[in-house]
Amino acid sequence: MFNLTRLIHLAPGDEPHALIPALRAVADASAAAHVLIEPTLPGVRNGGDILVHLRFSDLERRTDTTAELDRALESAAVEHVDGVEYRGAASKTAVEQPASVYRTLLLRVSPEADEALVERFESDLNLMPDYVRTITAWQLSRVERAIGASQWTHVFEQHFTDVDGLMGPYLMHPIHWAHVDRWFDPECPEVIVRDRVCHSFCRSDTVVLG
Repeated sequence: MFNLTRLIHLAPGDEPHALIPALRAVADASAAAHVLIEPTLPGVRNGGDILVHLRFSDLERRTDTTAELDRALESAAVEHVDGVEYRGAASKTAVEQPASVYRTLLLRVSPEADEALVERFESDLNLMPDYVRTITAWQLSRVERAIGASQWTHVFEQHFTDVDGLMGPYLMHPIHWAHVDRWFDPECPEVIVRDRVCHSFCRSDTVVLG
């Protein structure tokens, strides 16, 4: 699938509901296979006020929609946008509970990291759904095009059963803080993620990682 994600930071005083209809109009005209456009939930980190995630069956439709979406975001209400475009196929876990939260993490691996080290990092991230039982679907992808505060290199996305399943079993799981965090912690010699990350999540009534 061909994916497009935008994290929209609004100007102070502006509310998400004022811009969301225009964004949904772009999505409705795009023939996207999966659409998610929602206000972010409390607890995001550099995650913006509105999360837009679209998935397409072909590259041309994604490219055309990118231009339309960029025009819609030329609004005084928009202060800043972080975004990525990438390819990838989602994986499902054995969790049978329905998902209600979609989460995405934008990050940038240091350009000084060699390919073997990057692949080890990716392998560690890919271990997490095997241990965190509140993840129902997930996808780890390399970025083809990035905009915003950093030249993002990776996107790690998941569906969670609920917010508690993200903030508790995921972020507090030993596989996270004892194994994966070493790649992000500046005090660890293995650190390769040096820029800020965008940790964003929102309500999701539909499964977009399908």
